[in-house]
Amino acid sequence: MQHTIHPAYRPVVFRDRAADHAFLTRSTMTSEKTVVWEDGSTYPVVDVEISSASHPYYTGNARVLDTAGRVERFERRYGTGAHRR
Repeated sequence: MQHTIHPAYRPVVFRDRAADHAFLTRSTMTSEKTVVWEDGSTYPVVDVEISSASHPYYTGNARVLDTAGRVERFERRYGTGAHRR
């Protein structure tokens, strides 16, 4: 790996504003904003729209779509299409 062409890989705090949750990981992302983390060190912070703390799939708040009901309603409204040509 050439050191001159790759971005710096360092600890970065990602902060989910929707869930008020932050986590420290390593990344190549950069930011002008910084935050003092729990260990007392200062790290760059990147604000994200959604993370596993606020995403409906991971939180268990996902909605299940009634696709069977939609198909039945379509067939009632427009027919099955077998007799239409």
